[in-house]
Amino acid sequence: MEIWINPACSKCRGALTLLDAEGAEYTVRRYLEDVPSADEIREVLGRLGLEPWDVTRTQEAEAKELGVKEWPRDAEGRDRWIEALAAHPKLIQRPIITAEDGTAVVGRSEEAVRDALSRR
Repeated sequence: MEIWINPACSKCRGALTLLDAEGAEYTVRRYLEDVPSADEIREVLGRLGLEPWDVTRTQEAEAKELGVKEWPRDAEGRDRWIEALAAHPKLIQRPIITAEDGTAVVGRSEEAVRDALSRR
């Protein structure tokens, strides 16, 4: 199990607290420092069953500067979104937990973190 976190994020800290309380074994990836490649983002999106626009923090200043809210949300525009996430990792929703069964969840709630834990 791996969890992509921003240590400044309260949702990330809450997810780590719950993982620790449940005795989970996991690896922390500080994705703002260890930035995922476009291919890694594609792989995680596949595991999540989501599209890049589903995990983009559109309210961030960088997102507004890029104008992502206006970008097409379709197959042709998908790579543009993924490249933006790789170039601007602050736009990636957090935390993302990759489960041992090959799936992943965006762990913004206790229920989502527990879901990831159940997939061990």
